[in-house]
Amino acid sequence: MALSLFGTGRRSNVFDPFSLDIWDPFQGIGSLVNSSSTAGDTSAFAQTRIDWKETPEAHIFKADLPGLKKEEVKVELEEGNVLQISGERSREQEEKNDKWHRVERSSGKFLRRFRLPDNAKVDQVRAAMENGVLTVTVPKAEEQKPEVKSIDISGA
Repeated sequence: MALSLFGTGRRSNVFDPFSLDIWDPFQGIGSLVNSSSTAGDTSAFAQTRIDWKETPEAHIFKADLPGLKKEEVKVELEEGNVLQISGERSREQEEKNDKWHRVERSSGKFLRRFRLPDNAKVDQVRAAMENGVLTVTVPKAEEQKPEVKSIDISGA
């Protein structure tokens, strides 16, 4: 069966030639991921994008969290070497007389976990929030270079 971008070919109304149902490639995907009633509310926010880069001195994590205050974000270490970044954006309160035309900003909870490498100094982790960007810096331990010992060669 070939997929068509213009729908399934079935018509909602067989007498109307312009009533082809539009194919939505994401239809029903939310129910596969999470069957709770809030799945649609949190789907975009749950996919919070976080960059992780490694420099010679540290591992640096950056997350875009527009509209969140630092009090709404948690940075934690679990099991000694698992960095956990979580938070929640509340849904705007609806007033009785409000008429919404479009709701595109996401709300809900997010949670991301990263297993830190062995060279991470987990006791020196720092976090800062500026202009909606969370930056977590995890310093790295200096590499232990193997000690080389010269051995004198005896003999004639």
